[in-house]
Amino acid sequence: MIPMRLDEIAAVVGGEVHGDPALAVTGTAYVDSRSPVPGGLFVAIVGERVDGHEYAGGAHAVLGSRPTGAPTVVVADPVVALGRLARHVVARTPATVLALTGSQGKTGTKDYLAGVLELLAGGDRVAATEGNGNNEIGVPLTVLRAGAATDYLVVEMGARGVGHIRYLCEIAPPRIAAVLNVGTAHVGEFGGREQIALAKGEIVEALPADGAAVLNADDPLVAAMASRTRAPVVTFGRGGSLRYDAVELDALGRPGFTLAHHDEAHPVQLLQSGAHQAQNAAAAAAMALAAGFPLADVAGALSEIAPASRWRMEVEERSDGMVVVNDAYNANPDSMRAALEALVAIGRARGRRTVAVLGQMMELGAEHEAGHRSVGTDAARLGVDVVVVVGDPAAPIAEAITAADGPVVIRTEGRDEALAWVRQNAGPEDVVLVKASRGVALEWVAEKLLGDPG
Repeated sequence: MIPMRLDEIAAVVGGEVHGDPALAVTGTAYVDSRSPVPGGLFVAIVGERVDGHEYAGGAHAVLGSRPTGAPTVVVADPVVALGRLARHVVARTPATVLALTGSQGKTGTKDYLAGVLELLAGGDRVAATEGNGNNEIGVPLTVLRAGAATDYLVVEMGARGVGHIRYLCEIAPPRIAAVLNVGTAHVGEFGGREQIALAKGEIVEALPADGAAVLNADDPLVAAMASRTRAPVVTFGRGGSLRYDAVELDALGRPGFTLAHHDEAHPVQLLQSGAHQAQNAAAAAAMALAAGFPLADVAGALSEIAPASRWRMEVEERSDGMVVVNDAYNANPDSMRAALEALVAIGRARGRRTVAVLGQMMELGAEHEAGHRSVGTDAARLGVDVVVVVGDPAAPIAEAITAADGPVVIRTEGRDEALAWVRQNAGPEDVVLVKASRGVALEWVAEKLLGDPG
């Protein structure tokens, strides 16, 4: 963050200083008091269960809605003030904002793009969203990590409804923006894919005429967004101006492919598992090309990038040979299908039995049963050997598999029972996938399998 005095911060956000107005904030902003930043600004938010003001005592400085034991800029709404501060800071940096959204693949694409820019421009010149901090708190926190030397700011943006991305683009106005896809994630909150498309397309509406809109040519709802922007359009996908072709998976399910643009083509071998990673990498490549980087350099960088975010297609082999695929960070029907495809590909390459431990997909609303049944149908169609269904909310997965006369189905009440079944029935010759929505916390099962085979 660009160093600012508390009175300067107060002037930007419309607040009042309680404490030393000349105190300088030299570190970035943060919201977790367990991870304080030296010289940073603690943003005290009142949540449903926790009031951040009660944990502000050891902070260097605070942005809050009431005075604390530390020097504090008091405002009516700390989240709104955080956004105002971020908008002020990004305007004072030379950073080009590259923003992206989509129903799935956002974090993977963000990691690929940030990795490419760090390798080609230098890590100290790039700031990017950490984890999936893509909401009205995470986006300004990302922006406030930018400083005077930041040339590229990679921002992941999510939405729970129409107008959300428009607001995030006011905080971090993009010059290059991408829409990856319009799927079924959060369909229960939006009410349908058309509403999701309406919300996601706000990101390209925010672009200036000299910016660049990067759109998925293979998704009709995304391709149609070309009419919603005044910026030039770059497409990616199998039918895009930047294409990925001839995808082949290695023994760990990691895709290799050819990345082509006009008459130029270069090979890419990714280090992360899942055929769907090819599309994420192509989206990142298209954004990097729009930023002016040569295709050959981008392709080479993509082949060097190690996975950066936890619990997303993490493939590890236990000492006895069992392969565990931890993709438990989140789930929707599309990402479930992609993970099951990767599981089957790894199993076939190694000649092993495949076991999928699957839990509930949340936020599907009226599509809950149909979405879960579609996962069961996919598991049967793909030929997964065993599916362990975790919890009653995921029961339609099992019902669809049974109706399709598909693989063996094991129903369990919770993750403890699921773990016990896998420990007792799976072994060195198996590949085990663990996946569900974040609230189910199935990463615990994967970690227990890897850390304690007994």
